[in-house]
Amino acid sequence: MTTLRETDQMDAEKPVSKSRTRRAVLAATAGNMLEWYDLTSYGFFAASISKAFFPVGDPTVSLMLAFGTFGVSYLVRPLGALVLGTYADRVGRKAALLLTIQLMLIGTLLIAVMPTYESIGMAAPVLILLARLLQGFSAGGEFGSATAFLAEQDPGRRGFMASWQFASQGAATLLAATFGTVLSLSLSGAQLDSWGWRIPFIFGLLIGPVGYLIRRHVPETTEFTDVASAGEVAAAPVRQVLRTQKLPVILMIGALAMSTAVAYVIIYMPTYAHEVLGLPSSAGFIGAAVSGVALTTLTPLVGHLSDRIGRTKVMLIAGTALILSIYPLFLLLSGNASLLVMGVVMFILGVLKACYFGALPALMSQAFPTATRSTGLSLSYNIGVMSFGGFAPVVITWMIAATGSHLSPSFYIMAAGALSIASLLAARRFLALH
Repeated sequence: MTTLRETDQMDAEKPVSKSRTRRAVLAATAGNMLEWYDLTSYGFFAASISKAFFPVGDPTVSLMLAFGTFGVSYLVRPLGALVLGTYADRVGRKAALLLTIQLMLIGTLLIAVMPTYESIGMAAPVLILLARLLQGFSAGGEFGSATAFLAEQDPGRRGFMASWQFASQGAATLLAATFGTVLSLSLSGAQLDSWGWRIPFIFGLLIGPVGYLIRRHVPETTEFTDVASAGEVAAAPVRQVLRTQKLPVILMIGALAMSTAVAYVIIYMPTYAHEVLGLPSSAGFIGAAVSGVALTTLTPLVGHLSDRIGRTKVMLIAGTALILSIYPLFLLLSGNASLLVMGVVMFILGVLKACYFGALPALMSQAFPTATRSTGLSLSYNIGVMSFGGFAPVVITWMIAATGSHLSPSFYIMAAGALSIASLLAARRFLALH
């Protein structure tokens, strides 16, 4: 039996065109950037969205309803993972990437033009929920298809290639945070709540068509083509994953916990800065933008490093550093709330997150064979994001309200971090044996 490690070594010997890999990076990251940009924008402008679509007497309850809708969309992600992951493993990575970006665009359009509660009553929050569910279904297949597509471009540099999947999330965070900063500084609170929050979503509609055109003109990955040519495409990839690959799915869900928790805390930070710390909204957006810069620039470097010294070694060091530093960082921020401290804390958080998740996509791709890679990636990623990310803002909002502690986000990250460290230690042994 050929092991996953031996397969990587054989594939690494095949020559790879640099122009092909550049086009692949653009194709994969364009769609992922749209997905992450849209959900980040929703999280950043949750306070305004809550007033437009979920008006109730208690602002905290209104905000929790907005974040709850944000979280509910993650419940449908595993379904998207099953359907679209299977599609990618049976028909091809490229076909799945074209489908996911079309679905994401429809959801973004619905949110951008949706009439408010004041205009159409209860239909407004219901339709917003449906738009988020459509985006959740689409996102369920995006990560697995795009990560498999990137990782299979150059097996000798899986870490570097796959890291662009998460680097694009950093770029999306930076873009959404830039919009938030500019809008919060140039518009009044009433203007932002009335129509300003729609501008980022309208801009998102411009990203999608560009990404679709790029994806249409890239070839299928060689690894998938080889598998298809040999007649080894999985007839029922979901059944195969659930029957023979349950352990790697569980381990990758655990490895995702820390990265996901930090990502959604970053999304929550503009709300945290304004609603909890009493800072201007712009402070939270600027802090998120600083994190976005760190994530975008450092993630590919960490991916490249993981190709040289190993995935789990890099991630264990970064994860341990994150667990040890997160409480002091939030203690510093809550006791010295200012734009400067916010920027410093968010930069450190971005650096530590980049060092952890730069190697994560490649680690996940190595855990599954080519025939079921997209399905395995999609299932583990979306169950992990649903469990530790989608409801993180509403859980943290509730924790702060229930305990009165401004340090609640750090407790959430530490709990997720402990699970990830244990999962990484087990994953290292699993990959060594397989």
